Amino acid sequence: MKQNPFILTPNIPEEYFCDRERETRQLITTVTNQNNLVLISPRRVGKTGLINHCFEQAAIKDEFITVSIDILHTTSFSELIVELGNAVFKTVAKKSDRLLAKFTAAMRSLSASFGYDPLNGTPTFDIKLGQVTSPAYTLDEIFSYLEDAEKPCIVAIDEFQQITNYPEKNVEALLRSKIQFMKNTFFIFAGSERRIMSEMFFSYKRPFYQSASLLSLDPIAIESYTNFVKHHFEAAGKVIDEETIATVYHKWQGVTMYMHRIFHDAFIIVQEGEKCTQQIIDEVTDSYLTQNEKRLQEMLAFITPQQKELLYAIAREGVASRITSAAFVKRNQLKSASAVQSATKKLLEYDIITQKGHEYSVSDPLLAIWLRNRM
Repeated sequence: MKQNPFILTPNIPEEYFCDRERETRQLITTVTNQNNLVLISPRRVGKTGLINHCFEQAAIKDEFITVSIDILHTTSFSELIVELGNAVFKTVAKKSDRLLAKFTAAMRSLSASFGYDPLNGTPTFDIKLGQVTSPAYTLDEIFSYLEDAEKPCIVAIDEFQQITNYPEKNVEALLRSKIQFMKNTFFIFAGSERRIMSEMFFSYKRPFYQSASLLSLDPIAIESYTNFVKHHFEAAGKVIDEETIATVYHKWQGVTMYMHRIFHDAFIIVQEGEKCTQQIIDEVTDSYLTQNEKRLQEMLAFITPQQKELLYAIAREGVASRITSAAFVKRNQLKSASAVQSATKKLLEYDIITQKGHEYSVSDPLLAIWLRNRM
């Protein structure tokens, strides 16, 4: 079976990784020169794929120990510790008996989490949330272990802005106070909420102020993505026009995950010697929207009617400005400027809309397309 070149997971083989040459160089140069990095990008643009791609390059793979965690689903500092502890065990401690012995000795506060699998003859480590009775102390143990590793370590924490939602109010300061003194461990702080991440790292009032170099990840340039799609269709003996690719690119605002999904499904339908037409793209898009309709409906069930009305108004205009003006309120039959202001605050908090300067848009292109189709 031939490999579909439009990979839908973050672990992308080298030959199917699209562009990001500049970003790859910058990320590798930063962390291999012992600096921390803050990576900011919209969701689904490819920050996790970029991190995985860089971790597979010789400059990092041969010289560093790498650990990756995604904390978007975590709701407390203790949950972060659970994720980090398990990731360090799976990716570091299990590399050798010596590393495992050092890990076992280091994690005194979680000694009850260690076990043994009689079927596989291998040690196990399973932290239960209730076992993390002193998160700060356990974090010290994990960081001390990484600092004492045989190679320098790189820890990538995806959706790092999630720590601002934890009930504990001192997590930023606590992490910063420990990370700033680490000499063998370097960090990639990745996040998709640009406003929060920027405040965390570039406001002088915050603990992480100017503690990391910045890499902003924007959508792949249309020229690079067009060349990528054409190359892989042609390599399989299939045909696709640049105009068709451009239609997909603009419809999905250059968001890699969505574009890859459309071309992944179209690549399956189009047989060798055939052409990928706009009709095929439209059919694939309609199918994808239908698959996601229930999830999108459930998302809207949690917002108020006023918030929903504003969301539809922004989706209708694509990019909306002056949303509290009398003209915008009247044009979209909204209640009042104050009601718009209140709804805007909540939609931004929920990350349903995005603000850039004085302009607002729906954060998720899938939601934006689905809303416009319903109007």
